[in-house]
Amino acid sequence: MRYDDTYANAKFIPGGTDYPPRWAERAVAFRAALGARARLGLCYGPAEAGWFDLFLPEAEPLALMVFVHGGYWLAFGPRDFSHLAAGALARGWAVAMPAYTLAPRARISEMTAEIAAALPVMAGAVAGPVVLTGHSAGGHLAARMASADVALSAPVAERIARIVPISPLADLRPLIETGMNADLRLDAAEARAESPALHPRRSGTSVHVWVGGDERPAFLDQARRLGNAWACPVTIEPKRHHFDVIEGLETPGNPLMAALLG
Repeated sequence: MRYDDTYANAKFIPGGTDYPPRWAERAVAFRAALGARARLGLCYGPAEAGWFDLFLPEAEPLALMVFVHGGYWLAFGPRDFSHLAAGALARGWAVAMPAYTLAPRARISEMTAEIAAALPVMAGAVAGPVVLTGHSAGGHLAARMASADVALSAPVAERIARIVPISPLADLRPLIETGMNADLRLDAAEARAESPALHPRRSGTSVHVWVGGDERPAFLDQARRLGNAWACPVTIEPKRHHFDVIEGLETPGNPLMAALLG
């Protein structure tokens, strides 16, 4: 298909196929070390994937960070990325990581609805401000929560301090011409409707886009497109590719964490 290589990542990253098993291994060790402060499988909805994991700091949480996992809406789950909660926990924040139904069992519009349904439940578990982030397809879903067309209750929307999509897919129209669309089932109408860059940003919602400087040109273009559409900052982090750009979430003093937590 026309854009298969354009949106491929692993084949253009040295050792790209080694990252997912390494993520999963670190995530398992992280949850084990956290013990009772890892509250797993909390329910937010009736679907099989209607659950989230909640990780708590040692003291009363200052606020809540939500991380939405990537995988082109086709792969992975929150428990492949549990270790990315480390930076926020070290700063006294709680972290929630929701699951959502993957394609082909769900369309992207249904995934957006699931994350919107999860937000009030996750926010209800921890007092204080809420910040959202997500990576790649998860960056798309996080950005959708800032889109004016996604209905959030006023109490939830008012608690969202900022949203930081990491390497997000902001305009889904090119993905129609990829092989993965056999499972995503995007048509022109849904691709437009589910593209954050084609919707206004919700009034009062702060957004900061983050992307690696060594990413595929398409992801740099997607990040800039969202930044231009929403007139929000775009940080291009030098010497980071699509798979290691998320590693900053593990370190409390990393610039990505500063952009996210303030």
